Amino acid sequence: MRIAGLFAGIGGLELPFRQAGHSTALLCDSWEPSQKVLAAQFPDVPLVGDVAEVAELPDDVDLVTAGFPCTDLSQAGRTAGINGEQSGLVSNVFRLLESAGADWLVLENVRNMLVLDRGGAMNYLVGRLEDLGFTWAYRLVDSRFTGVPQRRHRVIFVASRGEGDPREVLFADDAGEDHAVYGDEAFGFYWTEGLRGLGWAQDAVPPLKGGSTVGIPSAPGVWVPNAEPGRKLVVPSTSDAERLQGFPAGWTEPAQTKGKNGPRWKLVGNAVTVGVTAWLVSRLDDPGRFRPDVSPTPLGAGDRWPNAAWGRRGEAWAVDVSTWPQARPYQHLPDVMDIDNADALSHRAISGFLDRASRSTLRFDETFLRDCKEHVELTRPLA
Repeated sequence: MRIAGLFAGIGGLELPFRQAGHSTALLCDSWEPSQKVLAAQFPDVPLVGDVAEVAELPDDVDLVTAGFPCTDLSQAGRTAGINGEQSGLVSNVFRLLESAGADWLVLENVRNMLVLDRGGAMNYLVGRLEDLGFTWAYRLVDSRFTGVPQRRHRVIFVASRGEGDPREVLFADDAGEDHAVYGDEAFGFYWTEGLRGLGWAQDAVPPLKGGSTVGIPSAPGVWVPNAEPGRKLVVPSTSDAERLQGFPAGWTEPAQTKGKNGPRWKLVGNAVTVGVTAWLVSRLDDPGRFRPDVSPTPLGAGDRWPNAAWGRRGEAWAVDVSTWPQARPYQHLPDVMDIDNADALSHRAISGFLDRASRSTLRFDETFLRDCKEHVELTRPLA
């Protein structure tokens, strides 16, 4: 297939297509750091900027990918809605499909898209797809099914207006989450939270992201209970984050800047997990059967959008599948993250977290809180 990647970021949707032998006809992203990474990692592919200025797609494109901006959809963003300044750019995907010959479309976005505007965001996407003659399907998936220790839920949309059936791509597999694979040597959490949530993850980190409720980009914290005092609370490096997303370490180095707070963390946090796309590509290449044991439930107007569904011509059905299509061999967090060389969480960071935790109604592991308090004392600056 020939692929056009819109809102390509750092290529998380496009890289597995290349690895599987498909070719990329066009990449598009307006952010300069993304352009630097794409130009370096896909040097032979035409690269354009603002999607609004793209007049048409190449004639030979078979499939369009679009991890369109989640700024106005995510809880870490402004949640302005599908018509927000950034997320509203997805309208350009449909504009370009009106004149393109592509039979397939792959969209990716945050879980919050399912409930935003009481379903309004999904109604908009589904309506535009059906106006263009697409049969569509979507599924909420957890990146951990690919083996990476990052609990990251994302909505994957697949739509076809040719002979292909998106149900045979998204619903042919279902392994279910296997809690037995998780170890107890490390736990991920958001140190920027503490009042209403923690993002707690056993043997994994919570979703990598560029923002937080305290308004700053931040790596999640990792608690290592059996580490030496002063090393029990650490943060992953950018290279760790790249591996947690399934990229080779150093993938975003072309965007490296001299300043400490460069764009690389945000680039990785906004990316699509490579293994998720790899599974998707494998099923596009070799479709399975729409599981005969699944009995879709009709969706009516005003029903909540479920974790998986499909539809066409104004009708939709919920599908009962898990967020784990497969269960690839699991990589434990200490095997992916270089914990021995990771930076310790700062005194200011853990002090702020403990202050919020003390005012919260949440329940915390007592051993974890004890180690947090110990870390505060050990990292206290000298007078």
